[in-house]
Amino acid sequence: MRILKSLSVLAAIFLTSPLAAQQLDTAPAPVNYANEANWLCLPGRADPCGTPLPTTALNANGYGSNRQSVPATDPGIDCFYVYPTISEDAGANSDMVPGPEEKSAATVQFARFSTVCRTFAPMYRQVTLAALRSTMIGKPQGNIALAYGDVLSAWRHYLQNHNQGRPFVIIGHSQGTVMLSQLLSREIEGSPAAARMLSAVLIGFNVEVPEGKIVGGTFKQTPLCTKKSETGCVVTYVSFRGTNPPPPIGLFGRSTTPGMTVACTNPAGLGSRGSVPLNSYWYAGPSNLGKGPPPITWSPEGAPPTPFLRTEGLASAACVNRGPLGYLSVIVKAAPNDARTDAIPGDVYAGGSRLAGWGLHLADMNLALGDLVAMVEAQGRAFARH
Repeated sequence: MRILKSLSVLAAIFLTSPLAAQQLDTAPAPVNYANEANWLCLPGRADPCGTPLPTTALNANGYGSNRQSVPATDPGIDCFYVYPTISEDAGANSDMVPGPEEKSAATVQFARFSTVCRTFAPMYRQVTLAALRSTMIGKPQGNIALAYGDVLSAWRHYLQNHNQGRPFVIIGHSQGTVMLSQLLSREIEGSPAAARMLSAVLIGFNVEVPEGKIVGGTFKQTPLCTKKSETGCVVTYVSFRGTNPPPPIGLFGRSTTPGMTVACTNPAGLGSRGSVPLNSYWYAGPSNLGKGPPPITWSPEGAPPTPFLRTEGLASAACVNRGPLGYLSVIVKAAPNDARTDAIPGDVYAGGSRLAGWGLHLADMNLALGDLVAMVEAQGRAFARH
């Protein structure tokens, strides 16, 4: 199984104009989302989002109990997920055939939401890793409008054929957040569907708000979430180690718009100013990340007994906002006599060197995955009471 690869070139063309597209010689045919083959995940299928996940608790005294993360049989919530920049296809935009990389992203980042919601994840012709590498050396490639058009078509098909008035959550990471940020601002805000949106979970890409405010900037009507039971709001952050905050020049964590800051909402403690323990889920199986950080020894007991680990409180986090700077500051510190590691994955490497401006981009979702799932569950209960 492949884990999310080092995204050493992500977002080079997103940061300036999220829907600026290179013109193609011919207009590609639209995707037919009535064809189930064009969905990475749909409810009731044996797909990357509908598979039980064997998980072991990593406690202070070592490995604990094993349990399966099992999809709920009849949840009352829908979750619509758009995966990050992951495609290893050779072209500038990916094809519609799910490869191991798309499947891995959905399993690692999204499958646990199946315990509280029906899971929908469209394939889309995203801008590939190859295109972004080319862009970084001055040869722009990749049609972002094509990628967004696919996500928009999938969303409209979902609303017309699957939603049936159910409350929903939209969930994205990285390029997925770029796509869903456009969808929220252009398609959901001001529409009847907005009243059914529990939250927009938009992780791993800058979302802006005016300094000291919770609404405005990227979204004109949708505020940041400030408490666990609140609905119709946004949860967003980019994560950095507390010992390595965003550098003066970097991709994430610093707004370039006067009067704006990068929004940060800590899902482990919405509205909290202080550091809060995180409920994290980690993929601890084989990886093909290549030259990068050394492998993690999670416990002196040896290799993890399952591909996934759960840690509570090994990492803690607090939102930091100072002027244009905004990020989730993560501290990893096992207690004295704690058998767990003080190392976690997430840094982006290129050529063996850590890219400081990327923070903990590869772990953005997993750092607080348990908290995010619990939040969605709480929002569903709050919505049902209204």
